Amino acid sequence: MSFHEVRFPTDISRGSQGGPERRTDVVILGSGHEERNSRWADSRRSYNAGYGVKSIDDLNAVIAFFEERRGRLHGFRWKDPIDWKSCAPGSEPSPLDQTIGTGDGTGVAFQLTKSYGNLFSPWRRAIAKPVSGSIRVAVDGVEMTEGSGWTCDSATGIVSFQPGSVPPPGSAITAGFAFDVPVRFDTDRLEVNLQGFRHGAIPSIPIIEIRT
Repeated sequence: MSFHEVRFPTDISRGSQGGPERRTDVVILGSGHEERNSRWADSRRSYNAGYGVKSIDDLNAVIAFFEERRGRLHGFRWKDPIDWKSCAPGSEPSPLDQTIGTGDGTGVAFQLTKSYGNLFSPWRRAIAKPVSGSIRVAVDGVEMTEGSGWTCDSATGIVSFQPGSVPPPGSAITAGFAFDVPVRFDTDRLEVNLQGFRHGAIPSIPIIEIRT
């Protein structure tokens, strides 16, 4: 899958509309009871970037970005204006934010993840596009030094521990980070009526999350 490690203009994505979607089959039985089945193990996010376009300059920036991505052909990074950190939006990432694994004395690679909920059925989301420079990692509550202790591939979200810093058996591996969502345009055509735009019409610029 072709993916460009570049972020959609954040000034525009900040004003977008969208969020997570799930697929659930609901069957109504003759008794009036329901049977429900989840078709997707993971949610999928979609957005409309048109709500963030406030000026002709914004529109021109989106067109340039669209053309370089060749429409739906190449994926790219998207900063979700609501959900883009391992912690609450008003806080700063801490190395204790999210548990990403348990050491066994030999394993050195761990995928960054973010958990949602904690009581009934928490969902664990793989984070594949962390933001470089924002990642912090700890083992049993002790923060490790990036470079000498661990590295992280910002294109996959995999944390790799260096020789001499392999987590011991039973140790809790935690991390904090900012992240982007891997997405693509969900159209090969941008249609904008400039006269309508000047009168407040919102262009449709659909964006959809992709699996990496």
